[in-house]
Amino acid sequence: MIRNHPAPSRSCLTILAVVCLNLSAWTSADSVFADDREQRDLVDQSRMTLANFLADANMTWFRDHIQEAKGLFIVPHYMKGALIYGAAGGSGVFVAKDEKTGEWSEPAFFTMGAASIGFQFGAQMSEVVLLVLTQRAVDSLLLGNFKLGADGSVAVGPVGAGVSGATTPNLSADLLSFVRAKGLFAGVSLEGAALISRDEWSRAYYGKPVTPTDIVIHREVRNPHSETLHQEILRATGRP
Repeated sequence: MIRNHPAPSRSCLTILAVVCLNLSAWTSADSVFADDREQRDLVDQSRMTLANFLADANMTWFRDHIQEAKGLFIVPHYMKGALIYGAAGGSGVFVAKDEKTGEWSEPAFFTMGAASIGFQFGAQMSEVVLLVLTQRAVDSLLLGNFKLGADGSVAVGPVGAGVSGATTPNLSADLLSFVRAKGLFAGVSLEGAALISRDEWSRAYYGKPVTPTDIVIHREVRNPHSETLHQEILRATGRP
């Protein structure tokens, strides 16, 4: 016997459509979250790195002068390892200050890497913050392929518990480097390191193709997730 099943009511079809739409939205949101998870983690780690520098008793000069920077380049995990031939690298973010408004930009994503030749042995993980002091350095970084020492001069920032605000480093340099490190290497030299934009990471984080200039200068995109990083920068620079 063939039974005729009643056609679904309009209300049932409406409920089904709503459920399908919600499921689709949930799936899309989950997919977006999964796609930008690495970028979100890097922004969070950058905020933590900046907080670590502010809390470090050896970073007196850094705390006293960070407000003079036109930009910040933050690398939470800069790994250096060597067995005769050395290599170092890590992912980071670059933010810059609008000279007119004092507002800080959204983060643009970069990678920093270097290689060296010569007898060496050891391994080291470091946190790195570069204070970008000149507009020339900001403009060069925005090109997306910047080499420390070639495209902009870099000097080592003063570090130490006894370093006061009166201590004057090489302020004619385009960038000052500050490093918090533990490991077998006695120090970390950033001379010759390449800073290369990771446009695919910026695209994942902002949901559209953007260049460092689009992010930092034109301010075409925004991600609410970066608010905690902005708050840490404002705290560091003494702005409310």
